[in-house]
Amino acid sequence: MLEIQTLECVRDDRLLFSELSFSVAEAEVLQIEGPNGSGKTSLLRIICGLRLPEAGQVMWQGEPISSNREDYYANMVYIGHLPCIKADLTVLENVRSLLDTRSLTLSNVVIEAALAKVGLASYEDVPGKALSSGQRRRILLAFIELAQARLWILDEPLTALDVQGVALMESMILEHRQAGGSVVFTTHHGMQLDCDMRSVQLGSIKHQQQEN
Repeated sequence: MLEIQTLECVRDDRLLFSELSFSVAEAEVLQIEGPNGSGKTSLLRIICGLRLPEAGQVMWQGEPISSNREDYYANMVYIGHLPCIKADLTVLENVRSLLDTRSLTLSNVVIEAALAKVGLASYEDVPGKALSSGQRRRILLAFIELAQARLWILDEPLTALDVQGVALMESMILEHRQAGGSVVFTTHHGMQLDCDMRSVQLGSIKHQQQEN
């Protein structure tokens, strides 16, 4: 489904990684690992088409994403490690704003069901500025639940989540995988996933892939 071919990334005149290649199949979960500064976020941004690599390319369904953008972006959703929640919008309005980026229009009933699932029932009219960091992160969980994307790209998805929120994120990833979806993620926290999972290790000359 997704193929990374001999990527090279340089930041501030420093080589982060080169000749990096791996693939992600349907219903597969892959973790990008590495120490701070090894290029994990840069790699995810390249995969999402938000940054160009110095060399190599990202392929979706056998075609470069540069020539297959419409289909790729219809099937991929990216959540960065910083929340993109607007302080002056309500919870419901924030979800709608995020769905607008995917040209999705859903009923209030559907959105409210997703909010209830992520622990934000009855928060529909609360402004973003009145929410905790964890509650803002849960808005993003509701969004990816509704995004109708086959591929989730998640940068530090456990940030600001409490124990219940972490368990929710883990269960959502498993549900997505069981439905045939795939996930690529980074995290500094332990992710307890009851499924086969591969990892790609950054931060060394020879990038390693491991089966977990």
